[in-house]
Amino acid sequence: MSASRPNGDPTRPAGQTNEPETEADPAARVSDLEGEVTDLKDRLLRALAEQENVRRRVERERQEAVRFAASDLARDLLSTLDNLRRAIESVPAEKAAEETVQRLLTGVAATERGLLDVLEKHGIRRIDALGQSFDPERHEAVYQVTDAEHPAGTVAEVLQPGYLYHDRLLRPAMVGVAATSDGPAEVSGGPQEIAEGPVIPSCRSADRGSNDSGN
Repeated sequence: MSASRPNGDPTRPAGQTNEPETEADPAARVSDLEGEVTDLKDRLLRALAEQENVRRRVERERQEAVRFAASDLARDLLSTLDNLRRAIESVPAEKAAEETVQRLLTGVAATERGLLDVLEKHGIRRIDALGQSFDPERHEAVYQVTDAEHPAGTVAEVLQPGYLYHDRLLRPAMVGVAATSDGPAEVSGGPQEIAEGPVIPSCRSADRGSNDSGN
């Protein structure tokens, strides 16, 4: 007759009991799963947001590339405009009354005006600097000048006009900034801050002085 096994079950191996194994708490398992789902959703939303930011940045860069595609060409054309203006201003006053010279000036002025119209049609316009407050973002100060007609710190003379391409600076205007007779004007700093140097008289002031002395 065989010996009886522990716990009264002859078929259960020795050392095992009839008590069921303890399983994990279902509520804790559900909580862990919900946390994992929340984390995955957060990662997915972040990835989608980053993808949308990249798409918008690429689209913005593409639009700007198209909008400013002619920057180099426009910048090269500015020297042609400068030469046309120099040709007009270089004619002596005593020669300007001659019929042949007048016709030549009319043609050159028409060419200049036509080129300006074409550039403006494509978003390129000249900066109106004369009489404006010195702006280091748009003006490049070459010297300071005494000029009673303009307050200190404003543009009294324009040596070379500047241009904007839409809202972007294509070329700064080279200007002379008005200063008081007591000394240089105080101009706020910036990338084109006025260099220290002698204050020279205005050409207009010198011309007026020459006329007065001649009279």
